[in-house]
Amino acid sequence: MLMRTDPFREIDRLAEQFFGTTSRPAVMHMDAYRDGEWFYAAFDLPGVDPDSIDCTVERNVLTVRAERRRPAGDKVELVAAERPMGTFSRQLFLGDTLDTDKLEAGYDNGVLTLRIPIAERAKPRRISVTASGNGHRKQINA
Repeated sequence: MLMRTDPFREIDRLAEQFFGTTSRPAVMHMDAYRDGEWFYAAFDLPGVDPDSIDCTVERNVLTVRAERRRPAGDKVELVAAERPMGTFSRQLFLGDTLDTDKLEAGYDNGVLTLRIPIAERAKPRRISVTASGNGHRKQINA
């Protein structure tokens, strides 16, 4: 069997992973923030058909996939092709403090916004403190 080695293949593979290729874009820009009792993740997906967006949650891993296609047809003539096309994918590892069963998703003006409530067990709560001194117990509400 013949094996061919390419010393630059690993560098090319890393560059493709970070910068992408025309057939496999690398970037799906995102902002993530907490606002009160909600966690938000907003993904820039301009020009993406909402029907091509796929959001899944498995355990605590959120996966977002979307596809942007070029116009097709017999009379379509491509003059310039600078925008990345193809399938975009991004994964987020969510903490146990989020209630992924109640995740909401909306797509408006090219932005996919996911809204996830903070789980009840993660919200601040008051703890009752019991103090003892001289053999007497007093209950102090914190």
